[in-house]
Amino acid sequence: MRARLCKTNQLCNGRTDLHLKTLLVCLTTPEHASTLMAVAVPLARKHSAHLIGLHTLEALEVYPGIAMHVDAKAFATFNASQKEQAEAIRAIFNTATQNEDFISEYRLLKAQSKTAADRLVESARAADVVIMSQADKATDRFDQHGVQRAVIQQSGRPVIVVPLGYEGPEIGKRLLLGWSDTREAARAAHDLIGVTDHDADITVLRVGKRQADEMHDADMIGLSATLARHGLNVELRHLDRSGQSISEVLMTCAFETGADLIATGAYGHSTAYDFVLGATSQSLLRKARLPVLFS
Repeated sequence: MRARLCKTNQLCNGRTDLHLKTLLVCLTTPEHASTLMAVAVPLARKHSAHLIGLHTLEALEVYPGIAMHVDAKAFATFNASQKEQAEAIRAIFNTATQNEDFISEYRLLKAQSKTAADRLVESARAADVVIMSQADKATDRFDQHGVQRAVIQQSGRPVIVVPLGYEGPEIGKRLLLGWSDTREAARAAHDLIGVTDHDADITVLRVGKRQADEMHDADMIGLSATLARHGLNVELRHLDRSGQSISEVLMTCAFETGADLIATGAYGHSTAYDFVLGATSQSLLRKARLPVLFS
């Protein structure tokens, strides 16, 4: 099924203003900071958002069950390494924002008794949108493993995960929404509005066997009308999996439509739901070749 629904509301320059005003970019390692800033800066510029660059310092944990002494030299070496990494990230952040008109600030937090994930979740709750890098086993610290899933599940905020080394177009002009009959997908649809350009093109895609009852897609059609009232150009699609996983269908459709962002609901509460959509989320976290907004 394919249908097209054009914008209908011309008030406020064609859409209701739901722009981002606070944007948090989680700068975990120097290796991927430039890639993240290349995504975050244009988004902050377009929305005149307050851009926060956040880095957490790792806590040196000494486990009581291990009989060993950590001398002053070891602590000094550890702290020096942490400081060097933090300063490298700060330099990348400052270089990327120094000629911009929007407000930007670099925050350095100590993990102390908490993990990096805990600190990121706490900070993320005050942001409109969070931007993070895909996981990288080669460079991520031990306490950074799994931070993407933790922030997505626990912060209550939409999280854009950027592929390693991503050099694609700016986010906001052409987007793909993976739709299903879930609250998470509904949340993703409305979160998506905040990152779109004026007059953006959105493809709303339902993956799975087509239902005989045409009213099965009534919610999808209603959502498309809502998006159109924000001045967005909406196209509806329905694709069978044809032996592919849901994440593979989403990525293929994103490539075919020239999307600059995929938006999808992420995880859930029931075991059955997590088995289906949780697997899709994990696959997109690991394999997506363009940014993905998880709600």
